[in-house]
Amino acid sequence: MNDWPEGWSGNNRGGDYAQPDGARVMRQVRRGPSAPPQGGVPQQPSYGDAYGDGDGYGNSGPDQYGGGYQSDYNTGQVYGAGVPGGPGGPGGGRGGRGAPNWGRRIKLTAITVTVVLLATTIGTYFWADSKLNREVDLSKVIDRPEAGEGTNYLIVGSDSRAGLSDEQKKELHTGSADGKRTDSMMILHTGSNGPTLVSLPRDSNVEIPSFVGSESGKTYQGTGRQVKLNAAYAEDGPELLVRTVEANTGLHIDHYVEIGFAGFANIVDAVGGVEIEIPKGGMKDTKSGADFEAGKQTLNGEQALAFVRTRYALAGSDLDRTKNQQKFLAALASQTATPSTVLNPFKLYPTMSAGLDTLIVDKDMSLFDLADMFWAMKGVTGGDGKSMNMPISGNSANGNLQWDTAKVKQLVEQLKNDETVTVSAN
Repeated sequence: MNDWPEGWSGNNRGGDYAQPDGARVMRQVRRGPSAPPQGGVPQQPSYGDAYGDGDGYGNSGPDQYGGGYQSDYNTGQVYGAGVPGGPGGPGGGRGGRGAPNWGRRIKLTAITVTVVLLATTIGTYFWADSKLNREVDLSKVIDRPEAGEGTNYLIVGSDSRAGLSDEQKKELHTGSADGKRTDSMMILHTGSNGPTLVSLPRDSNVEIPSFVGSESGKTYQGTGRQVKLNAAYAEDGPELLVRTVEANTGLHIDHYVEIGFAGFANIVDAVGGVEIEIPKGGMKDTKSGADFEAGKQTLNGEQALAFVRTRYALAGSDLDRTKNQQKFLAALASQTATPSTVLNPFKLYPTMSAGLDTLIVDKDMSLFDLADMFWAMKGVTGGDGKSMNMPISGNSANGNLQWDTAKVKQLVEQLKNDETVTVSAN
C-alpha cells in the first residue's frame, strides 16, 4: 500500500525511485530544466501549468515551475553548495564576489595613510618655511670670533609695535614710541651637556666696537664708547647687536631670533594661555599693566606681555625681570611642545602661524634650527638645563651694570667647549 498522498508517488517523480514505506522525505526537485524526452526538446510549461494544472502541487509535467524555483533539496547538499556565486562555490560570497582579502586591504590602507602623512609633513614644512622672515644678514658682521662646539642663539624681545592698532597699543600698555628697542636679550646654548640660557641685562655696560653699517655698508671705527647694551640695537639693529655681543664676550653667535610685542602676545593666546606662578606678594606695575595676585594662574597674551616687561615692581629691577623672562619662556615652551599641541592640527597650525609670522631670524636659520632652539628652551628648567644672568660685579662709573670679567671669561670658555656650566651669576 502506498502511504504517500496523491501526487507524491515515486511514479510522479519521473523515475524509478524506491521509497520506503512510512518514510517522509521532502521531494527532490532538480535545479534547472528537466531532462528532455528522448530525441526531443525540453518543454517549457506555461505559467498556468505551474500553478494549478494537474495535481494539488502542479505536477503536470516534467518541470512545473519552468525551472524558476528548483533547488537540490534533500540531496545532502547545503543550499548553493558548489554553485558558482553561492557560498562554498567558485567565487564564494554573494553576487559572484570572492571573500574580502583583508591582508591586501590592510596593506593598501597602511600605504595610503603613510602617503597622506608624508604629503602633509612635506606641505607643512614648506608652508612654515615660507613664513620665516629671514631679514638679518650675519655676513655683515665683521671680526667675528671662531665658532665653538654646540650652537649659540641670540634671542631678542623687541618693543616693536608693528601690526598693533591704537586700541591694541592701549590694551597692551606698549605706548606709541617710534622705532625699535629691545628690553630682553638672551644667549641660548645647545649642545651635548644640556641647554644653557644666559640673560644679558639691557643695562649691561658694553663697548661699541668697529662695525659696518647694516644699511650704509660704511665702516665705523670703534672709539671705546661705553653704552648700555640695548643702545647697540637701537643704533644699528640686529647686526650691530650681534657684533657688540661677540666683541664683548668672545662668544660666536650662530643664529639670531627676534620677536615683537604683537607676536609674543599672539603666541600665548594661540596656545590658550600659559600657566605661571606669581611669587608671594603678587605683582603690580602701572607702566607694564601687570596686576597679579600671588599663586598659580594662567596668563593670556596681554597679561603675559605685562609679566615679562615688569621691572619697576621688582626689587632687583632689570635683573629680576630677566629671571621672570626666562621663567616664562621655559613655561611657554614646555606647554607648547606637547603631544596635545604638536599632534592637534587645530592648535598646531594657529600656534605656528602666530609665531612664524612675527619672528625675525637670520638668513641661515632653518626650521630644524628653530625647532632645536625651541626644544632646548623647554629643557632649560628641567633635566640638565641651566638658566642664569650674565655674572655682574657691580655698577660701572656711568651707572651701567658691570659684568664680572673673570666669571664671564670662564662662562664663555665652558660654552665654547660645550662643557657643563659651573659658573654662578652670584
